[in-house]
Amino acid sequence: MLPVLRLKAKAERRLKGGHLWVYSNEVDTAQTPLKSVSAGSEVIIETSAGKALGVAVASPEQLICARLFSRDASARLDGSQIVHRLKIALSSRELWYPHGCYRWVYGDSDGLPGLVIDRFGDVVVVQISSVAMELRRQDIADAINKVVKPECIVFKNDGKLRAVEGLPEYVDVIQGELEDDCAPLVENDTRFMAPVIHGQKTGWFYDHRENRAQLNRLVKGKRVLDVFSYIGGWGVQAANHGAAEVHCVDASGQALDWVEQNAALNGVEEKMHCWEGDAFTALKQLRDNGERFDVVVVDPPAFIPRRKDIKAGEQAYKRINQIAMRLLSKDGLIVSGSCSMHLAEDRLPDMLRNLGRELDREVLIQHVGSQGADHPVIPAIPETRYLKAVFARVLPTR
Repeated sequence: MLPVLRLKAKAERRLKGGHLWVYSNEVDTAQTPLKSVSAGSEVIIETSAGKALGVAVASPEQLICARLFSRDASARLDGSQIVHRLKIALSSRELWYPHGCYRWVYGDSDGLPGLVIDRFGDVVVVQISSVAMELRRQDIADAINKVVKPECIVFKNDGKLRAVEGLPEYVDVIQGELEDDCAPLVENDTRFMAPVIHGQKTGWFYDHRENRAQLNRLVKGKRVLDVFSYIGGWGVQAANHGAAEVHCVDASGQALDWVEQNAALNGVEEKMHCWEGDAFTALKQLRDNGERFDVVVVDPPAFIPRRKDIKAGEQAYKRINQIAMRLLSKDGLIVSGSCSMHLAEDRLPDMLRNLGRELDREVLIQHVGSQGADHPVIPAIPETRYLKAVFARVLPTR
């Protein structure tokens, strides 16, 4: 029999509405003490009246002390359950992206809280951010092999969220080998080698796939600036889809080396120009040099990692977008991205509007994008919809 966490009166409303997270202040600790539950264990979640709401994995020391993985209180997060969830997630992704390159598992959205899996054809990269999934590491590897039988499996467990759960960081190739520590992928008809060992997160960011596809339609013959370029997800694709010239800015020289390698894979290396340095400084230098671009893409890391960072983070988004706008030609296009889940969806368009007025420019928003279908959203959990991409034309005042 599994241990029980009983909720306080009326605390079940969110869960009944489709949410999956239990906060520690919602638990009736007088009846069901959190200290009696071990991290990573399975627990039954009950209403204050004792009715089972489902089964969850516990993180008793955290604010989110439990995450539901099934509404069926008899379910168990064992090997067969993980296989079942992987199969469902796979069928969902292959419906949209049949070429084998996608985010295969997106945590809570796929009923596997604390687990992310990215697939690069025959290479599978796993990121674990919870004790519950770390305890089931072997079950996860076995399930992956039962469902897709990849040549290579990498556990890329070096993310910041592991420290929150008291987990050590490590990177381990547990099956097969990687060529140059990279995995090949194709996105929007463009080839890349993703640095899954030494790169950021799993080595690649599939979430902006649809937004990059939108931009690819608009860049023919254009001069493009890709800020926070990483390995060239936006810039190399733009070059491959007809941009006349692409400039990539990143603080990492290694990342820019990967940009050049990925450009060469697609035969567009002659179009690429790389600028190493802090984005704010580099953009000011480009402005001072009189450079202008038809398209500027600003896709920074999360400037608002925690709720308490909202004010400072919004100022950072404002500063970088203001400099970017100053680099646009008179009727240029800015693509402003944010991966901060704490940035409200209306803030980025509103920010661009305000910046337009400050610069005496007319801002016309033409498209607002979000994450792709391989990052499915749980409607009751707004945090699962984190990505924003605003496409705005910036014109002289009419």
